[in-house]
Amino acid sequence: MELIDGKNLAKEIRENLKVKCEELKTKGINPKLAVIMVGDDKSSQIYVRNKSKACNEIGIEFEEFLLKENTKQEELINLINKLNNDKTINGILLQSPIPKHLDINEAFRTIAPEKDVDGFNPVNVGKLCLNQDTFVSCTPYGIMKMFEKYNIDLEGKSVVIIGRSNIVGKPLIQCCLNKNATVTVCHSKTRDLKEYTKRADILIVAIGKSKFVTEDMVKQDSVVIDVGINRGEDGKLTGDVDFDNVSKKASFITPVPGGVGPMTIAMLMNNVIKASSDK
Repeated sequence: MELIDGKNLAKEIRENLKVKCEELKTKGINPKLAVIMVGDDKSSQIYVRNKSKACNEIGIEFEEFLLKENTKQEELINLINKLNNDKTINGILLQSPIPKHLDINEAFRTIAPEKDVDGFNPVNVGKLCLNQDTFVSCTPYGIMKMFEKYNIDLEGKSVVIIGRSNIVGKPLIQCCLNKNATVTVCHSKTRDLKEYTKRADILIVAIGKSKFVTEDMVKQDSVVIDVGINRGEDGKLTGDVDFDNVSKKASFITPVPGGVGPMTIAMLMNNVIKASSDK
């Protein structure tokens, strides 16, 4: 069993981005990310802090826009349009979740495709489906980079994804298809889930249920990617996979923490540098 070290790979990517950022600055381009946060969700505050830290390390300028919980849809859209028109800003990110009374899809549609560093604008989602150059959602992008780094070839392989969210599951389907994998997507309505997971050469789990995937659900020598981050009652972080037991059967596996998580932020930074370079 080989551990896929996302922490180390993310560090390597950030160091390369630091060099690229310096190069852009010598050309008079100052990469800048604008992050919008609505309300005071505690987890979101931690994520935003981590993004700010990563920007700081690479040399990307970071500006945060905090909106109150009771912000109206019109105010949010107006702010996005203002940032779209601000030539000093290269990337715009709307931190989710946002309060339920707001329409997040309209907000994603409003973010200019060329500044959409999260890859959620329908234009960029469509480009991904057509296998065109675009911004890819950061978590799936990070997973693809892991496959690349560890020479895990997807061509002809059976990839099973558990989870169909717009943020992870759906973009991942396309990323894997673009690498000529045979992709199966399972979700809460799937019957006989184990029958699918046991056939997977590569199993990607993104459902948010602690230790949901057990040893008897995976094939010998399969590759297991755990996207889940769950906090137990003891305060410890666990993934969606029962790591201790599943790792006995896997050929490659990601740990939690230190697997997919650090890669998500690294790929966001990568997208900001790309947005700045594409100008």
